[in-house]
Amino acid sequence: MSNCLLAMNGSDILTIVNSLFFILGGITVFMIGMSMMGSNIEKAAGKSMRRLMGKATRNRFVGVGTGAAVTAIVNSSAATTVMIVGFVNVGLMTLTQAASVIMGANIGTTISAFIMALSSAGGAQFSIAALFALVAFAGFVINLVGKTDRLKQVGMIFEGIGLIFIGLNVMSGAVSDMLANPNVKGAVEGMFIAIGNGKEILTWEIIVLFLLGVILTALMQSSAALTAIIISLASSNLISLQMAMCIILGANVGTCLTSLISSMGASVNAKRAAMVHLLFNVAGCVIFIFPVAFAGKYIAQFLNSFIPQTQWQIAIFHMIFNLLTTGILLPFINVLVKLACLIVHEKPTEESPDDTLDLRLLKTPAIAVGQVRKQILRMSDEAFANYKLSMDMLLSKDLSSKTQFSNRESDINSQNKMIFSFLVRLAMQEISETDEKKISSFYHVVSDIERIGDYAENITEYAEKLVEDNVDFTENAVNEIREMDLHITELYSYVTKVFSQINLAYMPDVEREEQETDRMNNLMQKSHLTRMNEGQCSAEAGALFLQLAVCMERIGDHMHNIANSVKEYGHVIKE
Repeated sequence: MSNCLLAMNGSDILTIVNSLFFILGGITVFMIGMSMMGSNIEKAAGKSMRRLMGKATRNRFVGVGTGAAVTAIVNSSAATTVMIVGFVNVGLMTLTQAASVIMGANIGTTISAFIMALSSAGGAQFSIAALFALVAFAGFVINLVGKTDRLKQVGMIFEGIGLIFIGLNVMSGAVSDMLANPNVKGAVEGMFIAIGNGKEILTWEIIVLFLLGVILTALMQSSAALTAIIISLASSNLISLQMAMCIILGANVGTCLTSLISSMGASVNAKRAAMVHLLFNVAGCVIFIFPVAFAGKYIAQFLNSFIPQTQWQIAIFHMIFNLLTTGILLPFINVLVKLACLIVHEKPTEESPDDTLDLRLLKTPAIAVGQVRKQILRMSDEAFANYKLSMDMLLSKDLSSKTQFSNRESDINSQNKMIFSFLVRLAMQEISETDEKKISSFYHVVSDIERIGDYAENITEYAEKLVEDNVDFTENAVNEIREMDLHITELYSYVTKVFSQINLAYMPDVEREEQETDRMNNLMQKSHLTRMNEGQCSAEAGALFLQLAVCMERIGDHMHNIANSVKEYGHVIKE
């Protein structure tokens, strides 16, 4: 190798530099393609992903299948694991459920290696990469002329698939061009031979290659990118299967860094989920490192007996490694969870976050939209609870619950800001047309809920005025207030069903009860004038009564607005 290095001139060095630039460019195109394909498949399969995540709670085997399916969709085990950390953080998954999905994610990521191996298929007469370059162009045309969001998503999926193969082809071509120079080829081959190519590698070399896999994956935050580089080197016969196996084992540990980083600032259980990911991958590496170290040569010979291409051998090993690791460790899932709990202690003063809008959910917009709906329902329930509390204070003239009311009102305002902030971030993600309509409507819904809270605050002020001026409503007035309150309560129950279930079947009930609040407002206005003319109530009580009637009717209007917000994307579900 030293002789080859000495023989290299300025032209040779320039060849290496140019090839390195093309390799970096190929990685960039490859990663763009992976991201484009994954995000658009995710958008197209938004509802399916929500259903998949829902099924993950059934048992550990379904959890493994869910993790594998979701990772195959988004094309990144790291992205799936970050999602899972977010789900655990907001209470969508238990730690045990998350552990099984994480195991499945490691299986799902093996599809990337097969895609990369496929890119090297064909020969001088026919190139798979060239075929997929045509697929990329077809996707570009579909995206350009497509009129619907679904058609554009299909086009971008095709573009993404094509870019993956183009990026891999650029990397492979850069390596081939570099090796076309005899001096460069001698130097590069000498470097790889020095660490074990063509013979059984030594213990220190195994450690070096393993750490190389850990460090490079941690830096790139993508095991897929490193696998692409490994397969490019393998297709040029620069790297042996045994060397590749060591690097892949390291990559499986390095990919855990992404989930560990994502768990910072999250709940204890979210940190434990990231720790389960690390423990699982480390345990798998420990199990396989010894066969790779002592029998790697024989494993390579076995695989070579029925498939000679090293790149396909790497893909098969990657799959077998993850399948066997999952099969071995799945029965011990509770042990992994307990070990993670021992490592990540729960501090006595540490509290779990009480909101469900974790920024990690932005990686899966379809699921994030569902979580926003849940958070809005929580805010809505608090606003309605404050309305009921204000009515109790008004009718009983007991203000002892005022502090409770104020604390809840502060929480409603905080949730309002939090939801708005999250919606702004969510709207910037790549989302489907239906989810875009939902997000747009959520802005108005949150404003309506906040206004309900404000009107409840007004009612509390009326209660304080009654107590301060020692004013009482007449019995008939109280009965009318109670009847109006019954219609508002009934209206809220139907509005909640429409909004939570996205079910327009309850809209006739909503319309009926909203009309009843309008009727009661008119009735209360007329009845007030009659009582005033008959001298049954004081001017102070009458003024408060009229303001209360209008206030309650407007609360009904805002509830009605919330139900109407679903009309753009909802449907009728008959029970």
